Amino acid sequence: MAPFRKTTQQLTNVAEQRLRKILESRSEVAVPSEPAQILFEPPREAINPLTKIIAIAVCVVALLVWLNRPTALTKSALKSPGIPIAQPATISDQTLPDQNSFDQIVIDVKGDVMVPGLVTLSAGSRVADAIAAAGGLIVGADISNINLAERLSDGQMIYVGKAQSSGVGADSRVNLNLATIAELDTLPGVGPVMAGRIIAWRDRNQRFHTVEQLQEVPGIGAKVFANLKPLIKI
Repeated sequence: MAPFRKTTQQLTNVAEQRLRKILESRSEVAVPSEPAQILFEPPREAINPLTKIIAIAVCVVALLVWLNRPTALTKSALKSPGIPIAQPATISDQTLPDQNSFDQIVIDVKGDVMVPGLVTLSAGSRVADAIAAAGGLIVGADISNINLAERLSDGQMIYVGKAQSSGVGADSRVNLNLATIAELDTLPGVGPVMAGRIIAWRDRNQRFHTVEQLQEVPGIGAKVFANLKPLIKI
């Protein structure tokens, strides 16, 4: 047993020596550790332009943000930009055109009325309207022979009272603007055909403004008109 133990001890010592040599050789070869270094370091010539580009980009972005900032509307911004806006005219603001002179007639009222004289009425008025415009009838006025519903024409004269009943001042002329074919047929030299032409001219021109316009109707010459003029009115 003793030789065996001695052999084992020798082998152990040899192994320890070899291990020690291996460790010492590694410690000699190992380089002392140094702090890690950056593998790539860009040159300063490349860093300076890049810094300028970044600074310019930041300034441009800041300017765009400032220009697009929301601004609160002030009272002056809400006011009219200076362009006048036409307001719709109301009826009260509109200037109504002057009434056509043909829409009014002047009547001479005489006799038993409160204020005899000329009165201005609207076209289509009647005898009763003229009497009312002249102040009305005086006490005891006789209107039994007056047609109060008769339609008046411009320039007509009406007489209220006894003179009217006796025929003085009576106006029996035919009104060219109101007459029918039958009434026009009663005039000398005017038959049904001519009466139809007169009414056709009146409808086409709306009305006669003067009795002389009757000569514009085909078939009515100067001689026929001279015979009709004392018998017609407008």
